Amino acid sequence: MPRTHPYPAFNFLVNLNGPVGPEEPLGGFSDVSGLGTEITIAEYRNGNEKENRTRKVPGIYKASDVTLKRGVVDSSDLWKWVQDSRTQGPDAQREVVITLRDEAGTSIQAWKLRGVVPMKYTAPTFAAKGGGDLALEELTLSAETIEFEKL
Repeated sequence: MPRTHPYPAFNFLVNLNGPVGPEEPLGGFSDVSGLGTEITIAEYRNGNEKENRTRKVPGIYKASDVTLKRGVVDSSDLWKWVQDSRTQGPDAQREVVITLRDEAGTSIQAWKLRGVVPMKYTAPTFAAKGGGDLALEELTLSAETIEFEKL
């Protein structure tokens, strides 16, 4: 029987395919935002069209920038990738996989980002107000393409 209610958004894995290895999701991310793609539409009209209108033709597409957030842990993995991107350029590209899971922990679907490099790293905001806020770091990724896979 097909599922009729939506999956919750809190159960997901982020695999950066980094130094730990492709089978080990790296992170513990609390937020993933910006997953998407956009297709440019070109308008075109033949000179001999009988109707005075344009045709809409799909053109190039691009993947949106994706932002990851996580609590700061005793790891420099994200910063190392930023450094690699600075020094290695396109050789620092990775494939990033974001997997949605159901309540039982079964993988349901995945978004694969290809040709990914970090484009922005934001360190946590530090405030001495003595609250219980966590130190969160943020990494914005630039991807060449995005693919969807039903698992």
